Amino acid sequence: MTPKKAATRTAGKKKTQHSTGRTAVSFSRETLRQKRTRAKQIDKRLAAAYPDARCTLNFKNPLELLVATILAAQCTDERVNLVTRKLFRKYRTAKAYAQAEAGIFEKDITSVGFFRNKTKSLLACGRLLLDRYSGKVPKTMEELLSLPGVGRKTANVILGNAFGIPGIVVDTHVGRLSRRLGLSDQGDPDKVEQDLMPLIPQNRWTIFSHLLVFHGRRICSARKPDCPNCLLRDLCPWAFGV
Repeated sequence: MTPKKAATRTAGKKKTQHSTGRTAVSFSRETLRQKRTRAKQIDKRLAAAYPDARCTLNFKNPLELLVATILAAQCTDERVNLVTRKLFRKYRTAKAYAQAEAGIFEKDITSVGFFRNKTKSLLACGRLLLDRYSGKVPKTMEELLSLPGVGRKTANVILGNAFGIPGIVVDTHVGRLSRRLGLSDQGDPDKVEQDLMPLIPQNRWTIFSHLLVFHGRRICSARKPDCPNCLLRDLCPWAFGV
């Protein structure tokens, strides 16, 4: 798209309080160093806008976060929090999950999507934790990936929020915003993660993920992003039609 067409697309949009003097052409010629600088500005603005950004799954320990994150696949955090309110009182240890009866457990989580598959994963997960890790949730990516129902996204959620080990969590919001912001052009979550890692300081990986999620929910939605009121509009290729 030419600069003239990009300008036409954004004509009449509300100006933001930030200005970088960027154009559609400058995004297309951006170096890695410039992209890092822009990513830092994105992180700074989002941090100021969402000081309450955090993991929105309720949990008190690593096991609860593991269970909640597996349940949250293709389900809202709000729904999961309703389910785990009772679930965590009933199942308090890895042994409790390992010894649970599948039919009863399915009824306990029936209001979340794919509850049968999640039951299989969670009960198997409890058994593996008991057999291999003395009932404790492991603290490394490799060990977490050995657990049923755990991929890199779930592992990074646990590492970053239960153990304080930085990790970039690429859910649908993070993936969508990373592409719109020109930080990645990948569709695969694992590849998006790899693209973001060199752009964001490691100690910001976990919180940056939360910030993108909050912004995605409130402003940059999948169907109708509110570009005119977006604090990142001057930093976003999507807003310039790139």
